[in-house]
Amino acid sequence: MLRNLPRLLIAGTGSGCGKTTLVCAILQALKNRGCAIASFKCGPDYIDPMFHSEVIGAPSANIDLFFAGADTARTLFARHAADLNLIEGVMGYYDGLSMDDPRSSAWDVARVLETPAVLVVNVRGMALSAAAVVRGYQALRDPSNIAGVILNRATPMSYPGLERAVERECGIPVFGYLPACPECALESRHLGLVTAQEVENLHEKLQILAQRAEESIDLDGLIALMRSQPPLEVTEHRFSPLGSVRVAVARDRAFCFYYRDNLELLEELGAELIEFSPISDAQLPDCDGLILGGGYPELYAQTLSENTSMRESVRAAVEGGLPTIAECGGFMYLTERIGDFSMVGAIPACCRDTKKLSRFGYATVTAESESLLFSAGDSVRGHEFHYWDADHPGDSLTARKESGRTWRCGWTSDTLYAGYPHLYLHSNPRCAQRFIQKCLERKMRHEADGN
Repeated sequence: MLRNLPRLLIAGTGSGCGKTTLVCAILQALKNRGCAIASFKCGPDYIDPMFHSEVIGAPSANIDLFFAGADTARTLFARHAADLNLIEGVMGYYDGLSMDDPRSSAWDVARVLETPAVLVVNVRGMALSAAAVVRGYQALRDPSNIAGVILNRATPMSYPGLERAVERECGIPVFGYLPACPECALESRHLGLVTAQEVENLHEKLQILAQRAEESIDLDGLIALMRSQPPLEVTEHRFSPLGSVRVAVARDRAFCFYYRDNLELLEELGAELIEFSPISDAQLPDCDGLILGGGYPELYAQTLSENTSMRESVRAAVEGGLPTIAECGGFMYLTERIGDFSMVGAIPACCRDTKKLSRFGYATVTAESESLLFSAGDSVRGHEFHYWDADHPGDSLTARKESGRTWRCGWTSDTLYAGYPHLYLHSNPRCAQRFIQKCLERKMRHEADGN
């Protein structure tokens, strides 16, 4: 079906050019105007969507063509869309699956979603060279879908000349600029920005950024560009519920990396998601299944360790056969130790800081035997992104990068998936269906036993 979906992608020349700050400024300014707006993030990143969500007061979503493919990406984009839709790119505009492959890049998303892109260029220390940068991005692919430019870190004095140069040399409009705003800087750490929960006075900073955007960015022009896009062809597909189950989901400062689409798929299949905190709660809630997502458990290892009642509750549940998905930080929590601190101990491994990225990037994960999420031969797409590593990361599954590199990963059983790969369930919905089915089987056994 054809859907009218006003849309725009904010792309960057590379990581660190100011995309997230600019997108948050625009989102907050549009929200202040009373616009109904949805936000999206290209690629597998968890943290930037948290900032989007803090602004718009609703979950952001990822658009990742390696994970989902074109048809599913269009379907999910349309499902989450609002009156206006703003997409933040990933890395540089053409940066995709490898150093020389633009597939799954922000440019690829713009192509698949038939979306215009506005290129963010950090022009600090530049004059006419800013136009050369834009011309290069325009020329690399045809069509580039680049429909305009926003200049980051320009000044009121430098902007008029930069605007003239870019528009004259590149033939596309400049939609304004965002001046340097050090008082609104968003801190970074090894996985990118710190999480939105950790930024002091975040909402005050967002309001300052929104005011800057109102003063120096052509918001009306961006809205007009969004609304000028043709309808998008999408296919709607829904999954039938398998039954009603309660699934406990760890959600606090230590465990906060979740794909919206994963959780919503589980809800579609019949899960009621019950959030709890391994940091502050005494024990697991009453549940038929458990999800321990990624995050930063290493930063809260002492606090997690000191919550002995929760650790004992989780260990008893996992060892007692509670269907459990534990990804990256959640997997680390199930091991014996993170650094010097005791963890759950359901998996015989210990985690240490390697000071470098380990097995970084996209991968297709394949099973050779039956387990909680997999039949023999099943594959699901995901990615790894972590500095801490386990001395025994598991060997139940094979992960393969697009380059052909492979490694073993994951601890699995009839009731467990635990490992560093973050999985994207829409790439193989059977994995989600198997998880819900296992939760239903456990629920029925407990009901039969009178528990």
